Amino acid sequence: MTSSAIVASGLRKAYKDKTVLDGIDLDVRAGTIFALLGPNGAGKTTTVNVLTTLIEADGGTARVAGHDLASETKKVRAAIGVTGQFASVDELLTGEENLQLMVDLNRRVTGKRIVADLLERFDLTEAARKPASTYSGGMRRKLDLAMTLVGDPRIIFLDEPTTGLDTRSRRTMWSIIRELVAGGVTVFLTTQYLEEADQLADRIAVLDQGKLVAEGTPDELKRRIPGTHVRLRFTTTAELDAAARVLSDGTRDEEALTLRVPSDGGTKSLRHVLDRLDEYALSAETFTVHTPDLDDVFLALTGHATEVAAK
Repeated sequence: MTSSAIVASGLRKAYKDKTVLDGIDLDVRAGTIFALLGPNGAGKTTTVNVLTTLIEADGGTARVAGHDLASETKKVRAAIGVTGQFASVDELLTGEENLQLMVDLNRRVTGKRIVADLLERFDLTEAARKPASTYSGGMRRKLDLAMTLVGDPRIIFLDEPTTGLDTRSRRTMWSIIRELVAGGVTVFLTTQYLEEADQLADRIAVLDQGKLVAEGTPDELKRRIPGTHVRLRFTTTAELDAAARVLSDGTRDEEALTLRVPSDGGTKSLRHVLDRLDEYALSAETFTVHTPDLDDVFLALTGHATEVAAK
């Protein structure tokens, strides 16, 4: 699918003298996962709130699911689902009752079959008749997402959906998100977990102080940051010395017997390193290519690590 699920141009939002969104442009392709990264206060949640009609923008335009955000609000709401930073389940109700409540509130949905299907899909059948207050954090997030799916939305906004979850629960959520996209759903994801964006997103935009400072695929963003290098490990100090003389731009580590040689990671660059070693009858015990990760990208673009990464 190549059409756009979300298109925004020049979105602005301010609270008194504080500008939260400073003219951002977005183009989210249908059937993909789009991740919006940024530190606390960058404007991620405000972006979600504007695009989901919860608050009005001060300027700019946007179309969601082909509908104008300002003039076709009801049509936008009918096409989307929203899962916020905190699970919105009613803890006094059971999981089954929470889902049935959403069915009752949604005029386009009828029947109990959808409740049973969602409980099974999210592996909540056994806990269906237990109060949501007894659920673990991961179970509550799954129930929250299941409630979002009651109306079968084609675009889902997930605002930091795995915050506070343990590693196992987070990976379960990742699997569910991938399954949704495989079924044709578009996911707009905000997160502070760089690994999450790297694992899930087709495209990533980095938001800082209300402005988009970069956008691209995870690999494209990583390639923008210098630091890619080839790491060669040798078996003896003599071999390391000889390789360092041949590859004079390398940085050596005496203790690890390694030589770090700058490279763009491309085949031409790698072939040059190997050909130079072969020319002098040198052989490395191991040869690895290291590229910057999203932590490096985020630090370079915003000047600081994410709050999560810094902890």
